[in-house]
Amino acid sequence: MKAWSAELIARASGARVVAGAAAGEGPQRAVIDSRAAVRGELFVGLRGEHADGGAHAPQALEAGAWGVLVSPAHSQAAAERAGEAVVLEHESPLAAMQALARAWRRALGGGRAKVIAVTGSTGKTSTKDILVALLARERHTRSSPENFNTEIGLPLAVLAAPAETEVLVLEMAMRGAGQIAELTAIAEPDVGVIVNVGPAHLELLGSLEAIAAAKAELIAGLAAGATAVVPAHEPLLAQHLRSDVRTITFGERGDVRLLQRRAGGEVVIATARPPAGDHEVVLEPSFGAAHQLPAHQLQNLLAAVAAARAIGIEPGGRVEVELSAMRGERVVLPRGVVVINDCYNANPMSVRAAIDELAEVAHARRVAVLGDMLELGVASPELHRDIGRHAAQRGVDVLVTVGPLAAHIGETFTGELHAVANAEVAAATVAALVRPDDTVLVKGSRGVALERGGHAR
Repeated sequence: MKAWSAELIARASGARVVAGAAAGEGPQRAVIDSRAAVRGELFVGLRGEHADGGAHAPQALEAGAWGVLVSPAHSQAAAERAGEAVVLEHESPLAAMQALARAWRRALGGGRAKVIAVTGSTGKTSTKDILVALLARERHTRSSPENFNTEIGLPLAVLAAPAETEVLVLEMAMRGAGQIAELTAIAEPDVGVIVNVGPAHLELLGSLEAIAAAKAELIAGLAAGATAVVPAHEPLLAQHLRSDVRTITFGERGDVRLLQRRAGGEVVIATARPPAGDHEVVLEPSFGAAHQLPAHQLQNLLAAVAAARAIGIEPGGRVEVELSAMRGERVVLPRGVVVINDCYNANPMSVRAAIDELAEVAHARRVAVLGDMLELGVASPELHRDIGRHAAQRGVDVLVTVGPLAAHIGETFTGELHAVANAEVAAATVAALVRPDDTVLVKGSRGVALERGGHAR
C-alpha cells in the first residue's frame, strides 16, 4: 500500500482522515497489535470482547507507525499524539480494514493478480503450502501466514501482499455458517478450492450436510466465470455446484487424478484436457525430512495441481514443499527415534490420515500420542472410539491418549495403552516408554496444546 496516499486509503476503507497529511507515501502493511507496530505500518484498533484496541493507538504512534485506524471514541486522543502520522476514523475499524483489503486485492499486480482461496475440513493449510511451492517458480506468489484465515487474519494477509504480487493464495477457516461467505466477499477469489468435507465443527453445525453448505459458501461467492476446485464425486457438494462457474475435480476418476507413484518418489498425475484427452504431469515433491510424498498428502497435492491449472500453470519437475509448523513435520531424535509433529489441530479425518502415515513410514514400533478431538458434539465419544479401532487395524503398537475425550479412543484399542490427563504428563510417559527406532505420532486439537509437552521434556 506504499503507493497509496492517506486520502486514497480513507476512500478505499470508508474512513475519514482526522489528522496527518493526505498526500505522501502510504503504509507497507496493517497490524492490530500496538506492541508489534513499527515505522511505516498502519495500526488498526479493533474492539474485542473485553477491550478496545483503539485505546492503544498512542503507543503505536509513539513506536513510529505510519498511522492509525480507530473508532471515533479514540480518534481525538490519537490525533493529539499523531505528529506527522495519519489518524483515520471509522465507526467499525474491522469493517474499514476489510474494505481496504478488498480494494488492495483489486489493485494487486496492476489489477491482474489472481486470488486462490482454499478451505476444507482438513488439509487446507498443507494444500496452501503445496500450491505455493507449485506456483512460486512461475509467478510472484504470496500466501496467508499461519492462522491468518479469519475475518481478521485474512484481510491482514491481503494487506501484507506487495503491489507486484501476481498470485495470492488465501486460506479460509470456518467456525460456523456465514463465515466463509464473509471471507469470500473480502478476497473475491478467481479460484475457490474445497479440499474435503468431514466431521469437523459438528458441535456447531450439527450435520455433514450443514458443514458442506458452510464450505460451499465459497462456491456461492465466486463471480460468474470463476473456477471451483472440488473433490471428484463428492455428493455433499453436488447441489452447490454452479453452471456459470467452471468446475475442476480432483481425486479418483476426477479431472486431476493419480496415475502412478514411482519408487524414486515421482508422482505421475493425469490432467484432463478436453477434447484432446489427458495430459500427464510428472512431479517429484519433497516434504522436508519426509522427502517423498506422504500418502495422506496425495489428495492435497492433486487439489493444488488442479488449482494451479485453473490459472494456467502446468507444474512439473521437482517441488520443494515447506509445510507450516506442526503439520506433519518430522523431527529426528537420538537413538533413531522419529517424531511426527502433527499437533496443530485434529478431527476424525485428519487423525485417521495421520495414523495411516505412521503405519506407512514406521520401521519399528508405532507409537501414537492422541489428544482430544474437540467440537464434535454428541457424536464425539463414538468418533473417538472409531479412531481406536482404526489405530488397532493399522498396527499401532503403543497408544497414549491425552484428555477425557481421547480416553474413549482407548476403549476400542487392543495394544499397549496409557491414558493421561494432559500434555505434560504425556511427555513424561512417552519419554519413559520410547525405544530406539520408534516412530512417534503426536496429534490432537489445539485446545489440548500437545506442543507444550515437547517444551516440558
